[in-house]
Amino acid sequence: MKHTISVIVENKFGVLARIAGLFSARGYNISSLAVSETHDPAISCMTIVVDADDEKILEQIKKQLNRLVDVLTVADFTKKEHVERELILAKVTCAPKTKAKLESLLDKYEAKIVQRKNNTAILEFMGAQLDIRQLLHELNQFGIKELIRTGKIAMA
Repeated sequence: MKHTISVIVENKFGVLARIAGLFSARGYNISSLAVSETHDPAISCMTIVVDADDEKILEQIKKQLNRLVDVLTVADFTKKEHVERELILAKVTCAPKTKAKLESLLDKYEAKIVQRKNNTAILEFMGAQLDIRQLLHELNQFGIKELIRTGKIAMA
């Protein structure tokens, strides 16, 4: 089961490495990680997505996270009501004959073209992971040349 964990930390050198180390020491791969300052530059928010089947080990990790000096709060959003989003940038083929079809698809998802050059377009889309999967599936017909994703962010 995928777990979305939010960790509020003091914005200090080495905090990210110590937190990532807790997951890797238990054999868990972090599938998504987004970290940035909050409105207070001394505080950062980490959103970690991890696939964990053993709830007991995940509870141990969360308890160990809470014990780290630089960690202020730990929240598991998995079973709580929350909003989550991810941003993608995708470079696709955009030939003149398919331009109208691509623009129609982008309108459907409220995505937009941020740059167009030499029969390629760079698209921007922000949404839930399911919407991103659906859009990427439909974009395959145009030829995805490159894809960058931010990782999930979440807020209760």
